This record gives sequence, C-alpha cells and structure tokens, in this order.
Amino acid sequence: MGRSAGAVRRAAVAAVAVVALGAAGCAADPRPGSPAPSGSRAASGGAAASGGASGSASGAPASPLSWEFEHLADFHGRFTDVAVLAEDDVWAVGRESTGAFDAVLLHHDGTGWEREPLPEALGNSAGTPALELIGGGELWSWSSAPSGPLLTWARWDGVRWSALPHPPPVRGLLPAGVTDPVPKVAASGPDDVWVLASDRSALHWDGTRWTTTALPHRAADIAVAGPHDVWAVGHRTTGPGTEPAQGLPYTQPAAMHWDGGAWRTVDTPRYRFPEPLPAEPGASLDEVVALDGGEVRAYGRHDFNHGEGDVEPATEAVRLRWDGARWTELPQPPGGCGPLVPLGRDDDGGLLLDGNRYLTAEGRCLKIGRHRLPASTGARETSRQSLWLEEVHRVPGTDEWLGAGHVQVDQSGEPFDAPVVVRLKRR
Repeated sequence: MGRSAGAVRRAAVAAVAVVALGAAGCAADPRPGSPAPSGSRAASGGAAASGGASGSASGAPASPLSWEFEHLADFHGRFTDVAVLAEDDVWAVGRESTGAFDAVLLHHDGTGWEREPLPEALGNSAGTPALELIGGGELWSWSSAPSGPLLTWARWDGVRWSALPHPPPVRGLLPAGVTDPVPKVAASGPDDVWVLASDRSALHWDGTRWTTTALPHRAADIAVAGPHDVWAVGHRTTGPGTEPAQGLPYTQPAAMHWDGGAWRTVDTPRYRFPEPLPAEPGASLDEVVALDGGEVRAYGRHDFNHGEGDVEPATEAVRLRWDGARWTELPQPPGGCGPLVPLGRDDDGGLLLDGNRYLTAEGRCLKIGRHRLPASTGARETSRQSLWLEEVHRVPGTDEWLGAGHVQVDQSGEPFDAPVVVRLKRR
C-alpha cells in the first residue's frame, strides 16, 4: 500500500514483536476464524506482553496500549494487506498455507468476517492482490497476471467489485523470485492518484487520463500529502556530496517534490563517513510517510558493503522531517524507538511505530502490549509466538486503529502462521 495523507503505511517492512513464553489463552477464546460478536472484539489468550516489564533490554517502559485480537482466521497463512474504509467496511487479503499459498480475500461488514471470492477483474491471479484506499469510499486492488509482468486491476465502489475502467499503464516491479506485485500507489482522492511506475518515472491520474512524469533521480517510494503536494524519495548520484569514493559516486539521499507542474529536487542533509572510507559507501531514502496534519517524514540508511575492512564504522539511520521549508534531521528518540518508522499519528499527538512501539507526544518510547494465541488454535503453552503486522490503519473519522498480519508460532513438530487482524486498545 502506498502512503497518502491520513493513511498509514505501505507493506514493505513488517512490524515484529516477540511474545515471551507463558500461559496460553483461556478456554473461552474463539478458534481462528470465529467472528467477534457485533460491536466487540475477539478475546485473546494470556495477557503478557513480550520483552518483560519496564526496564527491559529494549528500553521501552510498560505501555497502556495493547494489540487485541479483532479476528483470528480459520486457516494457516498470513494477511498481507488491509484496507479500512469504515468500521463496517474492512477488507483483508492474504495467503493460505496450502502448499501453493493460495490468495484469500476477507470482508468485515460490521457483524462478522466472511471469506469473499477474489474480484473477477483480477482474473486467474499469479500473486497475492494488493489493496489501496483511494479516497471517496473507493478501493483499488491489483495483482500480477498469470504470465508476464502485466498487472490486472479491480475497483471497489462501496457496493461491488468491477474492473478498473482506466488502469495505469504500468508493469509490476517484480524482482527475481517475487510473485506479488509491488508498484507504489498513493492518492488523495479518486481524481488524484500517483503510481511509481519505475524508479525514474511516476504516473498521475487526474480523473480523466494518465500522465507520465519523469523523476529527477531514482525513487524508492512515493507519498501524497495533499493535492499538488507529492513527495518521492530515493537516492542521487550527481550533485553536492557525491564526489567519488573508490571510483564510484558517493550516493546521497534524494527528495523530489511535485507542486502541480513539475518535479523538483529539494536539498537534504548530506552524509559521509570519516576517512578511511569503508567499501562502497552511500546514503539513500527508502520510505516517505505523509502523516495526518500534513507532516512529511523520510527514512533510509547511510551504509556500506560490510565485511571488506578491518575497522568499519557503524551504519547510520537517516531520519528526516520536512518542516515546510527544508529537510532537517530528526532527533534520536529514546529507547527502542530510535530507528523505527512511524505508521501514523493518533489524536493525542503520539506516533505508532513499526516494531510495536509507540512514541508519546512528550517523547516517551513505549512498547505496545500483545497477547498470546488461545490454546484452541493449536498453539502450545511452550510455543514462542511473534506478532508481525504488515499494515496498520486508522478507522476513518475515529481514533481507532486496526492492523493486519500474522502470529508466527514456533513449536516443535507443528509450527504455523496464524493470520490475524488486531485493534489497538488503550487501558
């Protein structure tokens, strides 16, 4: 999923939390797949969060926040994407571990979760569909075609799925061995949709037609902060700070802004390791996030080819914030929140971060609690359980947050992944 204003995260980096060994859930917990009663959330077993109490090695004190199981699927596998149009209109897509990793689509209508057929417009998809909330109650989905790099597209209008009338002329950016389509899509509404078609071009839909725009530098991600306010980030190999290192350009972070007429390069801080330089050094931006309120942040790394020198510097996290006039480096947050990317800002001004962390408006780093799977799922008391969230989204018009992913259950003889939808609970 691409990031737009008010949206939360593209499924690129999963949020992981390791659940400590402990007692399994109570007998009253539902089996995976049992829908929660209307207006309630599925109960979860055991209350212990991983990592111990305040003062653990992670540096994150005990939190008043926890992820509660909203839905436990009735199959083994993973949810890979979720779209939240309203409390009574939530879609989740994933893969079932049948050997072939069949794609599955589920819908929540406010009373329960039901498995739905994949949109006919996607055809005999060769990959797991992706979901993107476009705005105006509209949802787009796309997947790779059975053969070749072409993509198939579908549109949910709040009532039914149909073929997207004017799909973007883009092919899936599919690395070797990857079957899921990964174009970056971001939008502020049905007449303002951006697709990162390649690392040097972006497509724009204005409600009537698609226009191809050339990017000044190589891009890895795109985000829409508002109409005529679009950011793409990546790296550049020309300009200040790229003086050669060991015969190659010293890559620098690149930020590109669309103002309604053209893309322009916006200066960012420059990075360079001290001499002697490590092998193949460079800095880049990999993700850009448009938070509620119009704030834009970008994240990446200053890194090198490890293992080729006797003494090597530490890899540096690149964390930037656009203040309306220039890109500045963000101060290092405390505890385990340091390198983590924000997924969204809540009504209290706090940031939900990947890695199951929460950074308060006052700057405290908190760990988000989570539960163990109930014993009815087949998870044993001695199993090691990890919660991985692929997507986290705000329920529109509320300060409720839903996430989707899976619980990885490591246990002797019968390990499995349990697809889950979770809701953020405040105590």
